[in-house]
Amino acid sequence: MQRFEIVVKTLYGLEEVLAHELAALGVEEMEKLTRAVSFMGDKELLYRCNLELRTAMKVLKPIAQFYCRNEKQLYNKIRSIDWSEHMRVNQTLACEGVTSGHIFRHSKYVALKSKDAIVDQFREGTGRRPSVDLEDPDLRVNVHIRDTTCTVSLNSSGEILSKRGYRRQTTLAPIMETLAAGIILMTGWDGRTTFIDPMCGSGTFPVEAAMISSGMAPGRRRAFGFEKWRDFDPDLWDKLKRAADNRKSNVLARIIACDQSADALKAAEGNARRMGMGASIDFRQENFLESEPLDADGLIVMNPPYGERLQDEQGDIVQLYNDIGARLKHHYENHDAWIISSNVAALKRVGLKPSKKVKLMNGSLECMLYHFELYRGSKKAKAQS
Repeated sequence: MQRFEIVVKTLYGLEEVLAHELAALGVEEMEKLTRAVSFMGDKELLYRCNLELRTAMKVLKPIAQFYCRNEKQLYNKIRSIDWSEHMRVNQTLACEGVTSGHIFRHSKYVALKSKDAIVDQFREGTGRRPSVDLEDPDLRVNVHIRDTTCTVSLNSSGEILSKRGYRRQTTLAPIMETLAAGIILMTGWDGRTTFIDPMCGSGTFPVEAAMISSGMAPGRRRAFGFEKWRDFDPDLWDKLKRAADNRKSNVLARIIACDQSADALKAAEGNARRMGMGASIDFRQENFLESEPLDADGLIVMNPPYGERLQDEQGDIVQLYNDIGARLKHHYENHDAWIISSNVAALKRVGLKPSKKVKLMNGSLECMLYHFELYRGSKKAKAQS
């Protein structure tokens, strides 16, 4: 099977987690980049990356790289690519531009010039031009320009891979599915220990945890861009989906999802059912600040309110984080707690010493993920036991 370069994009801070996922797929040599990992692979690996990677945002197949300093060079180089190898004139197209540097500053203009070059090539060769469909095109073209280096890639994923297909109901400021999965993998959770999300909102953490525990492929209930490519191999794709289904088992961990809002729980339960995980999660309407642990130990992953929108609520937010720390310290001994927030000042009021701090991006918000190891008695005594 022909080998080619594959670039998997991820979120800032999840590059190492993605690399571990790729190693589990059999990738041995890879280059870790900022928000991406690059390696050589074949069509089967391209398909599996889309189907099985939990921390990927999109999977790109670079097809050309060239030097350009102006829009004319960009247009001519892209028009010189034989686009009939990748799409038919009766198929639809969308171009996305990504730029950095001082020459090309406007990503939308780069996307427009790239689209013009592709449709003009078809018009010259056939007298017809493909239509543009920004929502659900047959071919998505990614044009990335850094200074004077332009890389043209095919986006094999289609919609971003964080859209698993289950989260149709959301609460205020939901965490992205890819980020939730990445945080869970970052904790080193074994998929068997009790998992607790005490402020579950629309249920992203518990649903992702249930999929990890059962081994369910995150892309199993969605479609991908490569399914519309000219060289799509339906037999190979069916084989890979069957193999992924055969690896799936029952959820092995006790997964507890709590929220004090009945509306949030209703949304979370609906999202879990859509992914086939409704029966695997214990949903409870409960205020964490009044809660007690159900097991002797476990993993707590929490995405509390950040207090970003209403500045006059900052006092209440700080008190909330203080109360979270007190509840963890006095009631959840022998648990591991991971808390993500963009409100670093409030995080510091948890009152516990974090053993690890990780910078992450939740959408446009720069966040910190803090890990708190909770011991009964002193940490020294725990280590000696």
